[in-house]
Amino acid sequence: MLISELEKLTDTPARSLRYYEAQGLIEPQRLPNGYRTYDHCLVDRVIQIRGLIGSGIPTRIVRQMLPCLDKPGTITAPEAGPEPLALLMRERDRMTHRINCLTRNRDAVDSYIAAVALASSPPGTADAA
Repeated sequence: MLISELEKLTDTPARSLRYYEAQGLIEPQRLPNGYRTYDHCLVDRVIQIRGLIGSGIPTRIVRQMLPCLDKPGTITAPEAGPEPLALLMRERDRMTHRINCLTRNRDAVDSYIAAVALASSPPGTADAA
């Protein structure tokens, strides 16, 4: 697929996709005319990369994590030291906190939907729960 297709499928600007390429996070093939062509398997990878970067993880660490994105993978971390690991642990804990908050918010939305549905149903049609 061309970069415009990957851009649409991942909601990622072409500029970002080119940056990911420059950082060694994705690797397109080149057509004879010089256009980039992307394998469909990069759709999930780009979405994961965006999520990791959006979580505050620098691209240099995301690059080290690439084998974890393509399971099963062989993890080698010759550049991993205490600082990147501490950063990853902080970011993981922050993600866990956000997940917990999102879960509580989703549950609150579900409760609200149920209450509104119950209140707006005609008398005598509500399920006895």
